[in-house]
Amino acid sequence: MEDVQKRQADIAMRIDRVGVKGLRLPLVVRDRESGIQHTVADMSLSVDLPAEFKGTHMSRFLEALEHWSGELDYTSFRTLLDDIVVRLHARSAHVRFVFPYFLRRRSPKSGASGMMDYTCRVDGYLKDGKLTFTLGADVPVMTVCPCSKAISKEGAHSQRAEVRIRTRFEGFVWLEDLIEIGESSGSCQVYSLLKREDEKHVTETSFANPTFVEDVVRAAAKGLDEHPRINWYKVEVESFESIHNHSAFAVIESLES
Repeated sequence: MEDVQKRQADIAMRIDRVGVKGLRLPLVVRDRESGIQHTVADMSLSVDLPAEFKGTHMSRFLEALEHWSGELDYTSFRTLLDDIVVRLHARSAHVRFVFPYFLRRRSPKSGASGMMDYTCRVDGYLKDGKLTFTLGADVPVMTVCPCSKAISKEGAHSQRAEVRIRTRFEGFVWLEDLIEIGESSGSCQVYSLLKREDEKHVTETSFANPTFVEDVVRAAAKGLDEHPRINWYKVEVESFESIHNHSAFAVIESLES
């Protein structure tokens, strides 16, 4: 049968990335407490395409996944990217997994137990045999506005914010490391289950520690700077303002070491 994808392109222009997205498959990730955790990832896979070719072979991405172990670590991730490059005769390949990661959190006073989910992601970019591996986590926190607290007779406006951390590193970094850095950077961390005594504690703790979005991003960046294995990071904090019809945000990106 004719390989239509290898026909000459009508417009001879190279494509940076072409592939498949919206795939959802089981994934096994490493868990600091339990060893492993089973989750489900939304996946996208792509390659570059030279100017002379009309199209890529989309089915080969799925074939690569079918031959992959489904266990997420650096070695297996590199194996998947290498396989995609070979199967699609590409110079570069990109894979992204976005998945919920679950941690059991105990409420600060009652000790009530509840599961928290965090959106985590892994990006891999392989070009000319060199792999760039990026690990990230989106962490919800609570913030109280210092300005609002300073100028108000009663209370201050508070809201949830999200700390979005992306990192590159030497060796191995736990997702829990990134999540804990994010949670410690706000006015207070958030919980899935709170009893009355917990709610009192969270409210008083957050109002005792008011933070601008600038404070949160700096605190997160400091925590990432101090991590012994992280050699690059980008952290963005978005505050979903409770008294404004917009969000506030701040970003810090480190230099690659």
